[in-house]
Amino acid sequence: MTLKVFLELVEIKAKTASVFPFLIGVCFSYYYYHSINWENSLLFFIAMFLFNMAVDAWDNYNDYHNALDEKDYKKNTNIIGREGLSPRKVLQILIVMAAIATVLGIILVIRSGWPLLLMGVFCFLVGILYSAGPRPLSSLPVGEFFSGFTMGIMITLISVYLNTYQFFSFDLPMLGSIAIIALPNALWISNLMLANNLCDVEEDERNGRFTIVHYLGKKKALWIYTLKNILALVIVCLSPLLGLAPVSLWFILLAVPFFYHQNKLLWHKQVKKETFITAVKTLAVGAFLQFSLYLLGIIINLVF
Repeated sequence: MTLKVFLELVEIKAKTASVFPFLIGVCFSYYYYHSINWENSLLFFIAMFLFNMAVDAWDNYNDYHNALDEKDYKKNTNIIGREGLSPRKVLQILIVMAAIATVLGIILVIRSGWPLLLMGVFCFLVGILYSAGPRPLSSLPVGEFFSGFTMGIMITLISVYLNTYQFFSFDLPMLGSIAIIALPNALWISNLMLANNLCDVEEDERNGRFTIVHYLGKKKALWIYTLKNILALVIVCLSPLLGLAPVSLWFILLAVPFFYHQNKLLWHKQVKKETFITAVKTLAVGAFLQFSLYLLGIIINLVF
């Protein structure tokens, strides 16, 4: 297996969906709570990244085994069949990555307390059930919710917890503040899956996968996609007004023409090889701007 094939197997291009929620959690911990634990953050980043790669490899593995369309999807679309990979070797690789992530997770639980165990088990179960079984979460109308919530909300929550565990409180003010900071990424991540399902609805139906697009139809799904993109930007701009982020985040409004253009391209055509990339770009640019502008605000506050 070449490095290029491995990176495609673990869908390295989609890792924006986990890295930036983590970074936002670190920024929020420092800005709002004035607390950073670099050792915990580094261990969590490695564990999170490895587990995210394992889940995406697991997704490709299960899609390959569960595919009903053997002539086209299984042999020409899925990377395992297309590249002639050994399913057994793919399974071994993802188990190793998941095992290392689990060991690091246990170390973090020992360092920070049992609440992390509960949050970690939840994320682990979602990661497994997302692709496993005859009716994985990714093939159901709830796939967008679980991907957005787990990667957008839970990663940020865990990131904040690990940096503030000495005084972290699971009360409404603290959890509500974290939810507001994390929600833009959750919306963009869920839209990534929605765009994927918009592009693959016919192929999904042939393989017995009935996602939310199947039930709503493309038109309604596109409206939901658009509204979530708008809501994400509104929440980013609202967070400084609530004192949860520096006012530098308002500069994200300069990118509105970019977001509008990407949204418009998907509206006109839902083709995997041509327009799915618009959702990837929206997530990448939106998450990068939220983080970089947050960091810029922190730096300005330190200097001045």
